[in-house]
Amino acid sequence: MSMMIAALMFVPLLAVALAHLLWSMGRTWPIRDEKLLAQTVTGFKGVEHMPPKLASLAVAIATLAAGIVALSLADHDSGGIALTLLGLPLAAIFLGRGAIGYTQRWAEKTPHPSFRYNDRRVYSPLCLALGIGFAVLTVVRLL
Repeated sequence: MSMMIAALMFVPLLAVALAHLLWSMGRTWPIRDEKLLAQTVTGFKGVEHMPPKLASLAVAIATLAAGIVALSLADHDSGGIALTLLGLPLAAIFLGRGAIGYTQRWAEKTPHPSFRYNDRRVYSPLCLALGIGFAVLTVVRLL
């Protein structure tokens, strides 16, 4: 069961990592207009350009690493307690990002309609699901 959860977590994490990798290379996939892409993926007031390429690369690496940790957590015989405990902050990070997406303050900071739509329907629910996944994988390893 753990491997199924980890695999279901790894697929979207890999997709997010690949998108950020493309953005770190200056690509604007899946939206050709950089301004609209920036508004869709960041949503901040007055955003005209994508975040710095190095920041996108860092997010790509961190997201891929999170996916690898998810797969590693599913293997109960590897990594020891250090790996098990790594699941807790990852769960907290994803649960926090998912929850903040439903707050009024976040909506005020990220007012662009394309971001708001995607955040409520994709970004925040995905983060909540990933956070729950990391929590479940960690608890199962502790049992």
